[in-house]
Amino acid sequence: MRKFAKRIRFLFRFHKSIPFLKDFFLSNEVKKRTKWFYLLLIIGYGLFPFDFIPDFFYMVGIFDDITVAVFLLQRMVQAAPDSLKEKHGFD
Repeated sequence: MRKFAKRIRFLFRFHKSIPFLKDFFLSNEVKKRTKWFYLLLIIGYGLFPFDFIPDFFYMVGIFDDITVAVFLLQRMVQAAPDSLKEKHGFD
């Protein structure tokens, strides 16, 4: 249950993710291999979204897309160097 609550809090701080993403991909502290990995995941999911719940179920269908986005952002924050985490207020 704690992981779920942590993901919900992370979702409400999404506005912090936009500058973080920019700094993540432009930072020299992040390995190029890591940048390419996450870039390919983002592009891959954008081109071939795998839906557990089809999007034609209006609000419920969007839930799995949001879940994947939050999960991916959390992994990027974990992979980021401590200086980026501190700069953008991620624990």
